[in-house]
Amino acid sequence: MYSKNNNEEASSNQIGVVLLVAITVLLALIIFLMIQIPSFTFDMEKGIPVIFTITSLENIDELTGHMNYDSRLILLHTGKEDYFNKNLRARFLKNGQPVLCTIATMNGHDFISTSHTGIQWIGGSGSAGATWTPGEQICIDFSDGTFRPGDKVQMDIIDKISNITISRYMGIL
Repeated sequence: MYSKNNNEEASSNQIGVVLLVAITVLLALIIFLMIQIPSFTFDMEKGIPVIFTITSLENIDELTGHMNYDSRLILLHTGKEDYFNKNLRARFLKNGQPVLCTIATMNGHDFISTSHTGIQWIGGSGSAGATWTPGEQICIDFSDGTFRPGDKVQMDIIDKISNITISRYMGIL
């Protein structure tokens, strides 16, 4: 026979209620924090400034005046300090895909002796001397057909000494 004794009664109902309330409060707190605090990320490149911008894309042949998708990008230094252009390299993405080119230096004289696939030449006041100063431009002449109007372009300028991206421009040409 079953006998009911006060000493044998379990208190699982009370413990269950306390655990359920504690779990509910904990979940509510986690959801609240997820909504209130912006997500933390280890992506250190999220806050890269725009020091160098693409001001224009030239796709017209300068001799004939006809559209040939010449793919000359004009870059402008919009920052506040000088950079040694020989210590800078560039990386480009078009519509999220890497552009098959190599720009190992932004110095026009040093560029001549480098292996620069996908690039015909670079020039402009920013590549002429030792430094690229604010307000100066560099023109990069890519292989014809590299860029077309409407392409989404990302340009990263990287310090070769530290291998850190110092400028990132993203825009639609």
